[in-house]
Amino acid sequence: MSYFCRMSAKYRVLYFFQNSETIILEIQRLDLPPNADAETTYHWLYFDKMTGSLIKLWFRSLDSSSEIEERYFEQGYLKFNKTEATYIEKHNSSQQKLNNMGNRTIDGPIVEMLENYLK
Repeated sequence: MSYFCRMSAKYRVLYFFQNSETIILEIQRLDLPPNADAETTYHWLYFDKMTGSLIKLWFRSLDSSSEIEERYFEQGYLKFNKTEATYIEKHNSSQQKLNNMGNRTIDGPIVEMLENYLK
């Protein structure tokens, strides 16, 4: 299941997770030709609210069931359902609990960072 969070000519937010320190998003670029490959079209991004840094998560694989979704990245692992998510960083094994924000609008510094990221 995917979610639409914010209207933009450049991208659409498919997944949106956050807690007080972190936002994790999957976006689909809308400003590319229809034959663009998936790696160019879909981006998982990690936004650290404390430092203001935006990091691309390098997608490796996924697993999906009716209740739980899992995404594996070079930098870690994300497991989520309709209400919450857990992100585990690969290098320091720290775990973060995040809320699945569903179709809520993204706002604040992340919007500007996304626009800059896509330039």
